[in-house]
Parts: sequence; structure tokens; C-alpha cells
Amino acid sequence: MILLAVLFLCFISSYSASVKGHTTGLSLNNDRIYRLTYSTEVLLDEGKGKPQESVGYRISSNVDAVLLWRNPDGDDDQLVQIKVVEDVNQQRGEKSIFKGKKSPKILGKENVEALQRPMLLHLIRGKVKDLYSYQNEPVAIENLKRGLASLFQMQLSSGTTNEVDVSGNCKVTYQAQQDKVVKIKALDSCKIERSGFTTQNQVLGVNTKTTSVTTYKIEDSFVLSVVAEEIHVFGLNFLNSIKGRIVSNQKLELKTTEAGPRLNPGKQVAAVIKAVDPKYTAIPMVGQVFQSTCKECPSLSEHWQSVKKHLQPDNLSKAEAVRSFLAFVQHLRTAKREDILQVLKTTSQDVLPQLVDAVTSAQTPASLEAILDFLDFKSDSSVVLQERFLYACGFASHPDEELLRALIGKFKGSFGSNDIRETVMIVIGALVRKLCQNEGCKLKAVIEAKKLILGGLEKPMKKEDTKMYLLALKNALLPEGIPLLLKHAEAGEGSISHLATTALQRYDVPFITQEVKKTLNRIYHQNRKVHEKTVRTTAAAVILKNNPSYMEVKNILLSIGELPREMNKYMLAMIQDILHFEMPASKMVRRVLKEMVAHNYDRFSKSGSSSVFTGYIDRSPHAASTYSLDILYSGSGILRRSNLNIFQYIGKADLHGSQVVIEAQGLETLIAATPDEGEENLDSYAGLSAILFDVQLRPVTFFNGYSDLMSKMLSASSDPISVVKGLILLIDHSQELQLQSGLKANIEVQGGLAIDISGSMEFSLWYRESKTRVKNRVALVITGDVTVDSSFVKAGLEARAESEAGLEFISTMDKADAPLRQFETKYERLSTGRGYVSRKRRESLLAGCELPLHQENSDMCNTVFAPQPESSSSGWF
Repeated sequence: MILLAVLFLCFISSYSASVKGHTTGLSLNNDRIYRLTYSTEVLLDEGKGKPQESVGYRISSNVDAVLLWRNPDGDDDQLVQIKVVEDVNQQRGEKSIFKGKKSPKILGKENVEALQRPMLLHLIRGKVKDLYSYQNEPVAIENLKRGLASLFQMQLSSGTTNEVDVSGNCKVTYQAQQDKVVKIKALDSCKIERSGFTTQNQVLGVNTKTTSVTTYKIEDSFVLSVVAEEIHVFGLNFLNSIKGRIVSNQKLELKTTEAGPRLNPGKQVAAVIKAVDPKYTAIPMVGQVFQSTCKECPSLSEHWQSVKKHLQPDNLSKAEAVRSFLAFVQHLRTAKREDILQVLKTTSQDVLPQLVDAVTSAQTPASLEAILDFLDFKSDSSVVLQERFLYACGFASHPDEELLRALIGKFKGSFGSNDIRETVMIVIGALVRKLCQNEGCKLKAVIEAKKLILGGLEKPMKKEDTKMYLLALKNALLPEGIPLLLKHAEAGEGSISHLATTALQRYDVPFITQEVKKTLNRIYHQNRKVHEKTVRTTAAAVILKNNPSYMEVKNILLSIGELPREMNKYMLAMIQDILHFEMPASKMVRRVLKEMVAHNYDRFSKSGSSSVFTGYIDRSPHAASTYSLDILYSGSGILRRSNLNIFQYIGKADLHGSQVVIEAQGLETLIAATPDEGEENLDSYAGLSAILFDVQLRPVTFFNGYSDLMSKMLSASSDPISVVKGLILLIDHSQELQLQSGLKANIEVQGGLAIDISGSMEFSLWYRESKTRVKNRVALVITGDVTVDSSFVKAGLEARAESEAGLEFISTMDKADAPLRQFETKYERLSTGRGYVSRKRRESLLAGCELPLHQENSDMCNTVFAPQPESSSSGWF
């Protein structure tokens, strides 16, 4: 441990608990000077609780406390003066950043002068009513005085009450015993204005735990000591190696008492204060915000010049790109609109998309104004930049109403690209959901966005807009939109019906009521009209996921054998997947399978190539990561739909990490095959739809119609089509803490990734084959930074983890080797520049693997990728 003791001037007082007539709080005796020692210490570590591995510093001094005035009408009303009288010298190690430095050199002249001026406390019934100091004192020094004054507040009886101190207006509980009083402060109840934000999804969020306990030791009617300990522990839910702990201690001890000055006469405390010094003024007890100035920080333009080489397109698969992205986002959050706009206008085209990602991810009013001024949505020449901006908005960690209002305004305007218009509405849906999750459903912009989405579904201005509004609702997940989804699912045609059903699939269990399941059962069993296989299987999946009844499960099982061949196999695979993965419906399925009419050889021996499989990528007692792949073929053996999902679970929270759906239809006529029931009149089409981190993206079309298919088959390369590419600010937590000692602490956790998801579908008319390829490449960096700042000295703990990884699906899911690098930096630094730094590094390799899929998938792949016969000779003959 490096424990640094700094020569510091500070204040404290002591109390008497037996003054005649005083029964509620502590008091000082008349005509006495109380000689005391005071120290406050702060330590930072990784949560291991080992003092020798901590960094931090200690502040200490000797002080005098004197009773200046007591109300003649009651002992519970008094005025106390606290005055610095002597520095405390401490032993320091050779590595101390304070070695050889005196207080004026460490603190600065202005801070020393402020500390030497005494403060006055007006106490009523043991609580600080007012704190008096001098005007224009440094805020950091005033906060330290507030931290001292907060120790003054106490009561001699047990009970729970609210107190205002440096931490804010807080709920406190007193436990009084014969020789001591314990005060427990509920820090999470403290009402204090502090900047901060966090990621709403708990999987990507940060958990924090806090405690604050102050113990007053009393002997012979006097307080001998006051010991306060405040602890803040934080950890990233997703990665438990990103964690930290702040321990803040305060200690007050009574040394001696001596004869002191006589009390000031008077009945009004205001007159007494004026007589002591008319320059005294009342200041708030609650800690105030202050910012440390950065003396040699680069300008925004200089910072951009230093990082842009790492953000070149060829470097985006490296962790260095994400580190540069995160650092630049932090700088952007303190930049002005004019500076941001200047950098945007002068940046070359190759790195401009990455700059747009960063500016949008900053999520400040200045950055939003700058990017909106820069982009021209009426032009079709900057579609890539517009799309990067919109997706960054969709992934925003803490969006506000202004962002949503800006996108609504853009949607009502004109566009150079219809794809961008659709993307704006889809992202509006994502923002509505995030704002509602943060208790913002009643905001005016959210209400307006809801009307746009629901009104567009009820009466779309253009028929082709229906898909756009369905995709927006699939993101927004509005409960009031469920009736519209049911209407489009049951009465809609083709892709509309399928999209509405998949939107219902995203709702939580409480929203899938019996009325909803009645409609889904009608769709699956085709009670009113014939539906496509994709619609029916999705309807069945929703039913089986949401507390299915005995009869619902039985009817689905009884339908197997009466369905088209590949749909039979698909539904059978779905039931078997529920059983082997122990999904919530597995108990009900096993109950139904006890009946022979539902469980027999004829039903469970259906052949086909369609498959459904779910497995674990990773699993631990508190978290799990799962993948699932379901593939549905047409009766002719052509791919109808493949659906790849990855979910992350932590406790009861979940995150839909990614979904890639490749769908094809209407291809049977091209190979003289017979379409399945309900699919006779479908147009030729193939496309890809993706969900990334709970946000539905705009689908991508491979081809649409026979002529489009022919032209793309003749001109197509083997390169996959990009679904989403860019830099994403995935984890974003900022928290400013006001410690009881008066010091300021900050917790910053950011996680970013460079991501490239692409997909392709290869289709052979000659061999009557189709195959799909989905490729994910990511570089991930997560940083945690904890600092404690007193304006003249700063201590910090930095942790970082990074990795580059890939996941590819062709015939199996291949997870490539992924290096995991973890870094830890601890530092202590004076405002004069002298500092101490300790660094650690750890690197490991996460082994790649082939994740298993359903056997039928392997059988189909063996058909498509037939093994080549080995040649018996390498010669000419």
C-alpha cells in the first residue's frame, strides 16, 4: 500500500453530553478550549480490501473548538467556532509524492489562507442549522469544511430521521448505547444534485453498493472520539474484473481541554456572528460541485489528429481503434459545438464515418447540434454518414428527449434516400423504448412518437410504409400496439404477417395474454385463413415461450404429422429443443407427452432437414450466454429461413445481443418445384434482418424478383453484404460522488466495440441448393476509472479489458480464438505535477471452439458440401 499523509490544515470539535438541561444532542462547556486532532483518509483499490495494494492520501491537522454563544433561553441553541492552530507532521515513505514539500507548496497560497480562516457552526438540538464561512473561498476547501461540520450532527436517542449534511438530504438511523452512539446513513437516499448517467440494461450496467457508519465514543459525559467510515463498491455486471472500491475514513480525537474565552452575550445569533466578524456569510451544508482544470490538455482538433490514424477502416478490427474511440468520446463531452463542427468539416472521407460514430455517441447538446448541422438528410450523397448517425442514436446509452424530438423533426421533413427515412422511424422506435425504460413515457416527444408509430400502422399514407412502422413498433414494444400487431399478423399478407408475428415474439411474458394467444393459435392452426410456414412457426414459438396451457401444447403436438414435410420436422425439433434445454415450457410438454396420442413413433419419426437447436456459449452461477439457430427449409429443399440468436443473461436481466435472420421465398418456380401450402403466389425474394443489442435494424435485401435475382447472380461476388458496421458505445456509466469527508469522487465505466456483421446467401439453380453465411467480427474494450479529487491532490484507479473476437456460422458456429488483455493502473498526483504510478498487465487466450448444432443441420451441410473423393495418384495418369 502507498498511504500518503499530507500536511493539511483542517477543523473539528468535540462535545459534552451532560450539560444541565440539554437532552437531545451534544454540547460544549462554557469557557473552555477543546484541543483535538482530525484526519480524513481515502483509499482506492480493486475491491480486494488489501490496504497494501491501495492508493490514496491522508489529510490531518490539530484544531481548536470554542463555544462562542449559547442561547440563554435553552441549551440546545449554540454557536461554535472551529479554528486551525497547528500542522501535524507525519512520517512518509521514500515514494511519497509529498516528500520534501510544505503545505503552501502542496495546497497553494489561496487554499492555505482559506483553511486558516475559522468557520462557525450554529447548532440547534444537536443538528447544524447554519454553516458560516467567508465569501469566495475555493469550493474544494469549503467542501472539506462541510465534511467536518457533518460530523457535528448527532443525537443521543435512538431513532430514524432526515439530516442535511455535505452528502445531501439523507435518511439516518441512530443507535444509542451507554458509552457510544452509532449513526448509519443511507447513502442511496441522499438527495443531492450531481451529474451522471448509466446504461439502462442491467446486463451492461454497473452495480454499486454503499455504506456509511459513524461511531461516537462517549466517556464521562464527553465524546472521546468520532470515527466515520464510508465505502463505495462498484462492479460491471457483464465483466467482474472491472470493479473498484472507495474507502473514506474520518477520525476525530479529543486530546486536552484548557481555559478559554467567555461566552458572547446576546439573545440573537445573528447579532453575535456580526460582532465576531461582519464578513461571515452563511453557506449551504450540501456539498457543491467543482471541476479541476486541466493545464496541458490538448484541444479537440489536436486530440483528433492523434487518434484518427487508429480509426482508419483497415484498423477497425483492432482494440486500439476502440480505445481511441472511447478516449475521443470523453473529450467530445467537454467540447463546444463550433469546435466539433470544425473537426467534422475538415476530416477526410475515409475516417469520417468513425468520427460521426464518436460525435453521436458523446450525447451532449453541443455534439447533437454539431452533427445535425453537418448532415444533410435531403441529399443522397452522404447516406453512409446518415445511417451511421442514426444507428449510433439507436444504440445511445442514455438518450434524452431532445434527441428524440430532433429525429421526429427530421422524419417530418424530406429525404434524399427512402432507406434513410425508414431508418429514422425505426430508430425513433428504439429511442421510445429506452426513454420509457427510464421513466420517460410521459415526455411530450415520446407521446408524439407513439402517435406517429401507432397512427402510421392504423392508416399508413403509403402501403409500403406498413413495414417501416411495424419495425418501429418492434423496437418500441408499446403495449398499446399489441392489438395492431395481432391485426396485421392474422389478416396481413406475406412479409407483413411474418413481421408482425416476430414483433410479438419480443414482448415480455406479461403482455402475451390469453387473448393474444387465442389469435396466435388461430394463426398456427389456420382457423380463418392459410398462412405461410414462417408465420405459423413463429406463432407457435410465441405460444410455447409464454406459459402455454395443457391444451395449447397438446394441440400443437397433435398437429405434427398433418403439416407440410419440413414444417413437421421443424415443429418436432422445436419441441425436442424445449425438452433438452429445459425451457420453461418443458414441464408442460412432458406432461402432455404422457399421453400416447401425442407421444408416439409415427409423430416423432418425421424426417426432414429443418432444425432447431439452443446451447450455451458460456455459463456460470450468476450469468449465462446462449446461442440458438433454427433453420426452416421448403418442401423442395431450398432454405426458407435461418435464424441465429445470441442472448446474455445476468440474474433476471437479459440482453438480446444479436439476431441475424436470412429469409428466402418464392424460389420454387425457378427450379420447377411445387411450393408449400400458402406460398404459391410469393414473389422471389431473399434478404437479411438483424437485431443488435436489443435494437432492430433496417433489413437488407439480397434480391427482390426474378430479374433482380438473375442480374445479381451474374454480377455477384463472393463477398457478404454488410448488415451493420461501425463503432458503438455499448456501456456508459458516469457517477459523481460527494464523500462525507468533503472530497469528490468520480466513477466512469465505458465499453465500446468495433463491429462488422455481414451475411450472404448463395443459391444454385443448377444444383437446387442454397447456403448461408453469417460473419461477426468485433473488437471490444471496457474501461473503468475511479478518481478522488481535492483540487490540489488526486488519486485514481484505472482498469481496462480488451479483446478481438469472431463468430462465424457456415455449417457449424465457429468461435475463433480471442486474446483477452487486462490492464490496471493506480496513480497519485499533485496539482504541481509530481506523481506516483503503478501498472499491471495480464494477458490470456480464450480458446476458440465449434459450437454444436442440431444433427439435421450437419446432414444438410454434408449434402450441400459433399466430400470430394481422394485422388489415388498425383501424377498425370
